[in-house]
Amino acid sequence: MGFGDMVDKAKDLAGEHADQAKQGVDAAADAADSATGGKATEQIDTAADKAKDFIDDQKD
Repeated sequence: MGFGDMVDKAKDLAGEHADQAKQGVDAAADAADSATGGKATEQIDTAADKAKDFIDDQKD
């Protein structure tokens, strides 16, 4: 399985399990925010929002 195949599989899984994937994004964002001591909250939130938007786009 090549890298492109893995990306396609990840996209398929994200689309099929969007709610769980978005919960994972939120958990990762919380962990990153905690690890940085809240110094990058805005950037982390922006990245998490974009990741969740991407997940939503995979459902189409």
